[in-house]
Amino acid sequence: MIVIVDYGVGNLGSIINMFKKAGVKAIASSDPDVLQQAEKLILPGVGAFDAGMSKLNERGLVPLLDHLALEKKVPFLGLCLGLQLMTKGSEEGQAQGLGWLDAETVRFKFDADQAQLKVPHMGWNTIEIRRPHPLFTDLDSEARFYFVHSYYIHSRDPEAVLAETDYGGYFHSILAMGNLMGAQFHPEKSHKFGLRLLKNFAEVVK
Repeated sequence: MIVIVDYGVGNLGSIINMFKKAGVKAIASSDPDVLQQAEKLILPGVGAFDAGMSKLNERGLVPLLDHLALEKKVPFLGLCLGLQLMTKGSEEGQAQGLGWLDAETVRFKFDADQAQLKVPHMGWNTIEIRRPHPLFTDLDSEARFYFVHSYYIHSRDPEAVLAETDYGGYFHSILAMGNLMGAQFHPEKSHKFGLRLLKNFAEVVK
């Protein structure tokens, strides 16, 4: 069973509907008993970094998620803000992140000759795969995904970078290290391409 962590932030209904289209059962919950029974977990998120960490802490979920991610090694997929929360911290705020990935969350900064590039980065963009991974099984070579973000992930570990996206220069758009995975875009808004990625997480990732 796939469980989407419900901490008051994220498009839970859209994610559940996308899994339903993929023929995969997924539920949203913040119940510790339910989370501990999950075969795989999704950490969604939209909004500000500090607010997201505050919501996790208010619900007392951080120690349990640490245990499931780092000790039990349950496959985790962070989406947009959810991936950012898996890093050590963000330029957006002061809160400490979960710190599961050796990465930080930084703001887009453009030179004067890139003034046409807007922040947030919003809309459809492609990915360039840097290394193979089960998440990419049968993924269309022309795959495009929907992004909405002013901050992006910078991994200090190049081995964790699965894919990059070009927006005034390349940024890390998909990361994976062991059981921990994340995408900076919204697969639940990315039509057949996002559907394939979520289906791969459910059925191919071990």
